[in-house]
Amino acid sequence: MRGKKFSIGLKAVAIFAVTLLVTSTWAATNWHEKVLHSFNGTDGWSPEAGLIFDAAGNLYGTTEYGGTGGNCGAYGCGTVFELTPNGSGGWTETVLYSFCPQTGCTDGANPAAGLIFDAAGNLYGTTEYAGAYNSGTVFELTPNGSGGWTETVLYSFCSQANCTDGYGPLAGLIFDASGNLYGTTRDGGAYGYGTVFELTPTGGGGWTETVLHSFNQNGTDGAYPYAGLTFDTAGNLYGTTAYGGPYDYFGGHPGTVFELTPTAGGGWTETVLYSFCSQANCADGLNPYAGLIFDSAGNLYGTTPVGGQGHGTVFELTPTAGGGWTEQVLLNFNGTDGNYPTAGLIFDAAGNLYGTTYEGGSWTGCSDGPNGCGTVFELTPAAGGWTQTVLHSFNNTGTDAHGYLPYAGLIFDAAGNLYGTTTGGGSGSNCDPYFGCGTVFELTPVYSCATCSHSADREVHVLPAEKREILERGGIEGP
Repeated sequence: MRGKKFSIGLKAVAIFAVTLLVTSTWAATNWHEKVLHSFNGTDGWSPEAGLIFDAAGNLYGTTEYGGTGGNCGAYGCGTVFELTPNGSGGWTETVLYSFCPQTGCTDGANPAAGLIFDAAGNLYGTTEYAGAYNSGTVFELTPNGSGGWTETVLYSFCSQANCTDGYGPLAGLIFDASGNLYGTTRDGGAYGYGTVFELTPTGGGGWTETVLHSFNQNGTDGAYPYAGLTFDTAGNLYGTTAYGGPYDYFGGHPGTVFELTPTAGGGWTETVLYSFCSQANCADGLNPYAGLIFDSAGNLYGTTPVGGQGHGTVFELTPTAGGGWTEQVLLNFNGTDGNYPTAGLIFDAAGNLYGTTYEGGSWTGCSDGPNGCGTVFELTPAAGGWTQTVLHSFNNTGTDAHGYLPYAGLIFDAAGNLYGTTTGGGSGSNCDPYFGCGTVFELTPVYSCATCSHSADREVHVLPAEKREILERGGIEGP
């Protein structure tokens, strides 16, 4: 978080002293949203993925559409971008790469997933479409030493007959300790229902792809993995499929949570840990779009965009003594507190969960009539359950070019501020005059001193950096 000077009003107001007790307690009373960047089409449109930081505090992400690559029609082929703090409280955006600059789009098009760094500072990601076989790619962006970045396609999917190597990666990638990349494809594989794949670097600078698992809509296995993967400490992979499993819900199969375990012979064995819609009316959730996270005890957490009481869920999977897993719904969204959570979750250091919902909240009129503009929420462990707090409801009104419809999840900075993207809204109107081009936003916790001795009868609200400044000055607060 960039440092901010505390102010309680106009410069003409005399200095106002506040004495803070040494034992003062602080609690976040609300969160302040700031739009760091509004996309305008040529620099990107509709960021569907989350963000990552580099060591210097710069943000990196992708937009599914937009950019200057003109071979995908009016929508553009997507971008990779960087946001750099400019020293004046704002951020400067740089487009590192615009996809499909040439006819054929062999470099890939429409990156729907986020990015990861390697130890050398190179970026890696996926595109859902295009490539050598028009079925998606895995790409690398390398700083070229002249301030720009060079893109290299590491793998183009559907290079094998009938796309047995996978088709259409929607999710991002993860590394193992040896430098191999792992990911999923939405379609393709031996049965056409998606894959888990590994890319291994070869001695000549290339990469070899291996399909670790082909999903099979056979009544037990999952189908169509939309999300990425997570390792446990033993090297096993975990993920979700949006469809598949043994249960039927209005003619569809509602999805699974799966584990892949390496075997002694070099292969991998898949185990379905949980199949959704095992409860009446899918009270346990259905169609998970996002990936999973672990807590320190080895429990898994995720979201489903629908199911539960109708507006989606947050769920936990807990391993049992017999080798199985038990699912518990931690939160049923009701619409006003959020609707349709499509992204995964993150923990803070205290064990609280944070996430977004694509729709819902206290504002309406963004996408589908009354379904709302989306929220950021927190879940706090409490006796007998979890307590939800809506930290922010997005809206499409106001003069500060609000973003709305957040499809992706969140990240923290070291100061405890949250960062994310919205697919709509912002001040850019070159994409759609109503929906906008999307934004990058920051949410900053605002604290209230709960036990303060004031020289006037007023409540003090401060941001984290300002709180530290007040305490360091012995409680003297001024404009």
